[in-house]
Amino acid sequence: MELKDTIELMQSEDYKERFRAEHQQLIIRYKKLKKMYDNWNNLSFVPRCPKSIYKLQLEAMEKYLAILEARAAIEEVPVWDVTEK
Repeated sequence: MELKDTIELMQSEDYKERFRAEHQQLIIRYKKLKKMYDNWNNLSFVPRCPKSIYKLQLEAMEKYLAILEARAAIEEVPVWDVTEK
């Protein structure tokens, strides 16, 4: 799944569908950033930010994901990992 695949859900009138789209988008972005971080020494470019900044961003995204998943459980919004679809 790619970000473009979440557009329809993001535009829904149903907040649960928008919530699922937000969750999916975060997972997509997290996985892409994590892949970059894990392949730091083999990148085809030199990042301007130090690796530690990317680590902080990943940690913040992990916290955000945990918060979304807690809310999903409380609000009974079924969410799934984008790798499942």
